[in-house]
Amino acid sequence: DAEAICEAVTRPSMRFVPVKNADQQSVLMLHRARNLLVRQRTMLINALRAHMAEFGIIAPLGPRHAEHLLTAINDDETELPDLARSILRLIVAQLNDTTAKIRDIERRLVKWHRQSKVSRLLATVPGVGLMGASAIAATVSDPSLFRSGREFAAWLGMTPRQNSSGGKERLGRTSKRGDKYIRSLLVAGAVAVLRHRRNRTTKDAAWVRELLARKPTKLAAVALANKTARIIWAVMARGDGYRSKEIMVQPA
Repeated sequence: DAEAICEAVTRPSMRFVPVKNADQQSVLMLHRARNLLVRQRTMLINALRAHMAEFGIIAPLGPRHAEHLLTAINDDETELPDLARSILRLIVAQLNDTTAKIRDIERRLVKWHRQSKVSRLLATVPGVGLMGASAIAATVSDPSLFRSGREFAAWLGMTPRQNSSGGKERLGRTSKRGDKYIRSLLVAGAVAVLRHRRNRTTKDAAWVRELLARKPTKLAAVALANKTARIIWAVMARGDGYRSKEIMVQPA
């Protein structure tokens, strides 16, 4: 093994993964901690919804509708046994504490984002946002390691698998190799862009409508996230902000 490693190191085509500095590792730790707390908050809300449903108090899905449950728990006129109400209030206290911790982490991310030039540049790309910009800026140390935007998108697992043979090109599903967290942020951002631009009259909106006419919304979001990843690489490699003419005016 040692001999093979020494041989590999001497080859000019060998590519090396840069070591992240302490600041980048700290930012990624903030992202992982926030992701954990968000999952815990979802579990707490689902627990409240399930327990309240046993007493006939129903709330729609989603964190936005949890306020209805909290109001019912704190309302003394709500028909709840005292023991059940006391336990539910313990869960509510844990939920409030978790939400406060999430907001504290988000404030720290905002502070770091404002101090990072790369993160601020990436936030100018539609569908990226502060969370995606800070995560990518902390993950990618050197954009020159990628020869093109397509290579960067492939590194994130956004490009389709190649199943070509006999001179016939066959493209499969996206490889999904790479950073799952960044990929999920880009897809979520792409969904927001599709909703925002599908009814506009600009050139990029026309591209969105054509894409949605050919593909389901989820597939269209992945295709747009793939294109966004290529633009992200261009922004990092050029060291300049996003230019609107670069997005969604090229054929898919």
